[in-house]
Amino acid sequence: MNRILHPFTEVPLRFWHRDAVVERHHVPPDRTLLDLLREDLRLTATKEGCAAGDCGACTVVVAEAVDGRLQYRAVNSCIKPAQAIDGMALWTAADLAQSDGTLHPVQQAMVACHGSQCGFCTPGFVMSLFALYQRTVAQGQAVDRHRAHEALSGNLCRCTGYRPIVQAACSLQADAAQAVDETPIVAALHQLAATEKTGDNYMRPSTLHALLQARAQHPQAQLIAGATDAGLWITQGLRRMPQIIDLTRVAELRRVEHYPQHIAIGAAVNLQDAFEALAADRPVIAPFGERFAGWPVRQSGTLGGNVANGSPIGDSMPLLIALGAQVVLMAHRKGRNVHRHVPLDRFYTGYRQSLLAADEVLAWVVVPRPAPGEWLGAYKLSKRQEDDISAVCLAVQLHVQDGHITAARIGAGGVAATPARAVQTEATLISQPWNEATLAAAQRAIAQEFSPLSDLRASADYRRTILGQLLRRAWLESTGHSTVRLEALA
Repeated sequence: MNRILHPFTEVPLRFWHRDAVVERHHVPPDRTLLDLLREDLRLTATKEGCAAGDCGACTVVVAEAVDGRLQYRAVNSCIKPAQAIDGMALWTAADLAQSDGTLHPVQQAMVACHGSQCGFCTPGFVMSLFALYQRTVAQGQAVDRHRAHEALSGNLCRCTGYRPIVQAACSLQADAAQAVDETPIVAALHQLAATEKTGDNYMRPSTLHALLQARAQHPQAQLIAGATDAGLWITQGLRRMPQIIDLTRVAELRRVEHYPQHIAIGAAVNLQDAFEALAADRPVIAPFGERFAGWPVRQSGTLGGNVANGSPIGDSMPLLIALGAQVVLMAHRKGRNVHRHVPLDRFYTGYRQSLLAADEVLAWVVVPRPAPGEWLGAYKLSKRQEDDISAVCLAVQLHVQDGHITAARIGAGGVAATPARAVQTEATLISQPWNEATLAAAQRAIAQEFSPLSDLRASADYRRTILGQLLRRAWLESTGHSTVRLEALA
């Protein structure tokens, strides 16, 4: 029986690695970077662990040239399409030591602090530390425990324990002899960008107009941004993606645009930058954002992708619903680009289903700026503090004047087939005094408003109970009662 292979782009994949430009032909659009490294290039220092972006054993570092400098990101190679690093620079754990065997400072720190035992997870930890080193120590900045925990939040270890690894991170010192010489790399990347082409089966449009045209011509193609979820469809679901449109190179969608009444977050803005933009207006969002997956996922995944994906346990959507966010959907029709605004709480029509048409692209997430008197609480309940999926997520936005609630918006995740707005619960709050009696009524309402499922993360009864308890936490915090936040104990 003849085996039918899906077609692949004839445009070669090019990236910088080990002082040279690597060129590979006939790379299928759904070939992962990990498989390219280990199987095609025989670069086996990068390990395969979970194949889901959870354990970090496969972590590598990629960099883009921005304003004459390199921007470094630690990413999970197991779920990243290989074609997504076209035009970038790449480092694996085998690329850090000098030719005479002198270890890089991050490797030496792991040795000195006894941060490795079986060694399987060590290459991933080293690469996360290398990205941290380039972002901080190489720029003359010290590494504190918070930065260390953040950088290592996507790496799991089962033998050593994290104390010596965090100690290694905090002990990093700059070594001029080991500094990355960025000048030739930036020049090589500029040359790659100047000759970059878009293939038929892995499309990387660089302008919004080109993206919309590609989407109109190929509505059946898989649209991806960071591919932190789509990559799982390949590695875990064994799905084939014969044609992909990658929107991460679209210049217009890589920006956060600031306006007097709102901010607009482009669909290609990664989660880390998106949460930082949101936290600039609302600092309470910062610790919430830090619990969204691990650092490599936040560096690759995008806010627009999380919203478009529509997972009922996606953490960003309850928050955005509570903030009154809208999505801007765009398409190329009848020779012109058209758009429409849709409130996020009306965007989802069913489990992972939405109003997004086949020829449309979710281009921006529009978030109103805080109004005077706004109070916001955002809560995530999961089995682990970091790098874990929510059992329940709740975001509460309130406006209280003279002890009475004048406005309320509540977004919930993990309790329905879609991220949802608790409209009935909001109705019990508006125009009521913000006291224990009103709280009790709201707790009863939210327990009845949703019909959550029981699964491995939590039972339905537990989720209903937790919804009410998180409302109580919101009441305690918004009325000035003393509470203890988990992140404050870390």
